[in-house]
Amino acid sequence: MMAACEAVAATARVAKATERAEEAVKAAITGTAASAAVSAKAAVPSAGGKAAAAASAVLTETAAATTAAAGAAGAGRSAAAAKLLSLSGVFAVYKPKGPTSAELLNQLKEKLLAEAGMPPQDGNKRKKQALKIGHGGTLDSAATGVLVVGIGKGTKMLTSMLSGSKKYIATGELGKATDTLDSTGKITEEKPYDQIKQEDIEGILQKFTGNIMQVPPLYSALKKDGQRLSTLMKKGEIVEAKPARPVTVYSLSLQKFQPPLFTLDVECGGGFYIRSLVSDIGKELSSCATVQELTRTKQGPFTLEEHALREDKWTIDGIAQSLEHCMPLLSVEPSVKKLKTEDSKVQAVSSEDKTISQVKEKDGVIGTS
Repeated sequence: MMAACEAVAATARVAKATERAEEAVKAAITGTAASAAVSAKAAVPSAGGKAAAAASAVLTETAAATTAAAGAAGAGRSAAAAKLLSLSGVFAVYKPKGPTSAELLNQLKEKLLAEAGMPPQDGNKRKKQALKIGHGGTLDSAATGVLVVGIGKGTKMLTSMLSGSKKYIATGELGKATDTLDSTGKITEEKPYDQIKQEDIEGILQKFTGNIMQVPPLYSALKKDGQRLSTLMKKGEIVEAKPARPVTVYSLSLQKFQPPLFTLDVECGGGFYIRSLVSDIGKELSSCATVQELTRTKQGPFTLEEHALREDKWTIDGIAQSLEHCMPLLSVEPSVKKLKTEDSKVQAVSSEDKTISQVKEKDGVIGTS
């Protein structure tokens, strides 16, 4: 009877040893070699007595499996890292409402580094980064749409995207003005708008088409004494508006008018502020207006529908495929669209269209750092 009990107990210990050995294999497959070693070593003493021999046999097989699996996992991570660092070119991602363009870029970078099994980068701009990544053409945090991204040597191509043409769908609200010229700011003025008709808006759009002069918003990336105007404004400091500068609007049309809202379809060059456009339209109509919704539908050859990668596609393979699709387009469509007017030489440059960590601004002019 006692012998039978000992046999049952020994069987149970062998089963437990086998279970721990299997745990070691699983740990090895997931790349946690330290965990694998602990699980494997624990398998033998847990068996005890006559069962130790059986557990030792399991452990021998487990050790071999652990080494092979850990090696395969490490090789897989090394291959992923090598592929990530080999990526080079320009592609587009979809920017949702909420994060800034810089924050979105950091999210993309962190996701790619994690997939490759590489350590996160500290963001020190002066320190050489293993993974080079930047964007060409900032979108406000409240805006959505196409954000062009450069990776590897593609970051050097981003400056050509800054002065290229862009398309937007913008919805403005008549009768309200804010300090930021969009819905995120504080209301600074309210005026009647009931007298404004659809034909009134359509009638003034020509004034904002072609090569025109535009005053940038106070809340912008333009700098004073090395600090962004928007940063100074948030600190409560008095900021003077920058002087009007030349910008180009290739096309401008009214898509919808449901007072107080009106929707515009805009194609413009670099340096153009949609927020300033909507504000200026409100003033021209003897009222005021502010941006409620803004979506960039195209930048250069990259469109929202065809090329902007959603977050679920932010993988090494997903970006590799996107680069194959996007890069040939750059040689087909010129980065700078020409306006068919008597004077087509004006090319504006904007601090709003900055390349993170790749471009710096001085006195309103962008240069490569």
